[in-house]
Amino acid sequence: MPLKHEQKYRSWVEVNLDHFIANLQEIKRLIGPKTDFMPAIKADAYGHGAIEISRAALQNGAKMLGVANADEGVQLRISGIEASIVILGPSTGAELDQIIKYNLTPSVSDYSFAFKLNKTLSPSGRKIPVHIEVDTGMGRGGIMHAEALDLVKKMSKLAYIRLEGIFSHLASSETLISHNDKQWRLFSNLLTDIESAGIDIPVRHIDNSGAILNYPDFKLNMTRPGIMAYGIYPGPDIESKARLAPVMSFKTNVILLKTFPAGCGIGYNSTFITSRTTRIATIPVGYGDGYAFILSNKGEALIRGQRAPIVGRVSMDMCTVDVTHIPECRIDDEVVLLGRQGKELISADEIAAKAKTISYEVVCALGKRAPRVFIQKGKKQSVEPRLRRIFVPDEEKSISRIDNIIRHCLQTRARNEELGNAIYYEMFETLFGKEDRRLELRSGFRYDISIAKSLRKQNTVSLQEYLRVSTHVEYKKILRDNILMIGCASNNAQLAALFEDPRCEYRWLLSDGRNLSLERDFTVERVRIDNEDVPIMEAKSTKRGYEVWFGSEKLKQKINKEVKLEIEISTKKAKENKIFPVSLVYPVRGLEINFNYEKAGLKNVREESFFAGRHPQPIVSVKKGKSTGIKISDKKWIFPTSGVIFIWDA
Repeated sequence: MPLKHEQKYRSWVEVNLDHFIANLQEIKRLIGPKTDFMPAIKADAYGHGAIEISRAALQNGAKMLGVANADEGVQLRISGIEASIVILGPSTGAELDQIIKYNLTPSVSDYSFAFKLNKTLSPSGRKIPVHIEVDTGMGRGGIMHAEALDLVKKMSKLAYIRLEGIFSHLASSETLISHNDKQWRLFSNLLTDIESAGIDIPVRHIDNSGAILNYPDFKLNMTRPGIMAYGIYPGPDIESKARLAPVMSFKTNVILLKTFPAGCGIGYNSTFITSRTTRIATIPVGYGDGYAFILSNKGEALIRGQRAPIVGRVSMDMCTVDVTHIPECRIDDEVVLLGRQGKELISADEIAAKAKTISYEVVCALGKRAPRVFIQKGKKQSVEPRLRRIFVPDEEKSISRIDNIIRHCLQTRARNEELGNAIYYEMFETLFGKEDRRLELRSGFRYDISIAKSLRKQNTVSLQEYLRVSTHVEYKKILRDNILMIGCASNNAQLAALFEDPRCEYRWLLSDGRNLSLERDFTVERVRIDNEDVPIMEAKSTKRGYEVWFGSEKLKQKINKEVKLEIEISTKKAKENKIFPVSLVYPVRGLEINFNYEKAGLKNVREESFFAGRHPQPIVSVKKGKSTGIKISDKKWIFPTSGVIFIWDA
């Protein structure tokens, strides 16, 4: 589809999401309802734009996403994708920090990596899922099949590793040969041996695109469709086995038209000489855009529904097209180098045959410098600039880094809101994130505090000196674990230790009053996630203070999804300590704090707020003698180190 004038670029890649979704539906038909699929999103989703393709895949049934390395996984994470992301290539020690921080699932091919991963996870107590790759005949990644059972047994004993998946890769799935059957037998026998050893690895996969089409009996409970999801058949002889629609088109425009007499050379070294009066169109695409040099004097373009030959050498940024037979051709006419125009189609397979390569390389390379324009139901849904597709955060905490982030934000936000948001998120990460874990963002933060006089005595301790404090905290966040902890510290050192535990959901400092006891005077009354009570597992005293742990197996279904979390706590504070602070330790969007003191007999209650962010001024509402409220719109971000202190007179 031609773009409107204000949407034009020197060249662009159109990605038809309707075709992509239709291909996914075809894949689901082929694999059946009992088998899940993990689309390969590596190499920027085979050049189609990993972020939008990932979202479309997850909305249409994908259970996991497959990438090639940790950087590709991080790119998806900082774009807001929370689904399981599996690194399909052997993971390296250099990727350990990113794998842990961004909750990626590595592939393991040797014990040394597994041991390093387990050791790195040990201080935090976190468990991370892994998939074991087995070489059954590919001769590339993976542990040799004869050694795989021993690796599985050794890894099953590592405390901080969860054996989630195991897989192998067929070397020639696009053709029907006995080598594929041999690989299947070796992998099937290994799975049987693992089960006999009493080890459960729930996710098992060997099917790629070729196997889905050629070997329906090889299905396990997960498949990895790659090229077929993008509408390209993995081999020439299997087109009858599925109905696939190409997803990508690569387009540009005519930028110059000239007429040459016979005998003129066109392009570098004059590899094309005009034999007659010839009309030449120049287009702003070259090998720098992924249009291969080998297509010089071989390739074709579609202009006004007709084929036109590429003549002369393909240069870095331009090439030339003979349009003598298309007299109506004009400057700004749409040119299709890959895709359909009218009744004509140039396919990735056609380009690959002329370039002496494979269709995989064609779609991965074409339009390297071009934005991806996503089309759905005939309309442009979004545009993904190249910057967003290569934007991966750097952990360097420096003034120049922050300065560059702000500069990029100013340069790009006016053009693309989503990219601006991604860079804004990275600003949060740089300023407030931790090196060993992802930054937590929260929204809809509400804090209700009710303070009242103590009405009874406890043992020999007079409670006339103390106030009863009831708090209700709620907010939305991405759930990272099915087990969480609420901690209460008696000093700042304990409080700092609680902050270091990523599973510590909420912390309290009970430091005022010599007669207060953490175990007795701090009570977690209730924890709810998505309006359902979460059971308390245990409460114990540790070096970090008093810890209350809660969680359930049921919560595993909510991991990496946004949930509403509610916490209710009862405790006490000394009357003589005439302040009550509320601090924010995570970036928050939207805030409401209510301080209710009608039953406490407090006098002259006032608030001192300190909110950092783009819109730091709160709305303050006061009911004299009863309550004070603080509110900031749910459309506004508040930075960490913000908060409010309520002060009163004795």
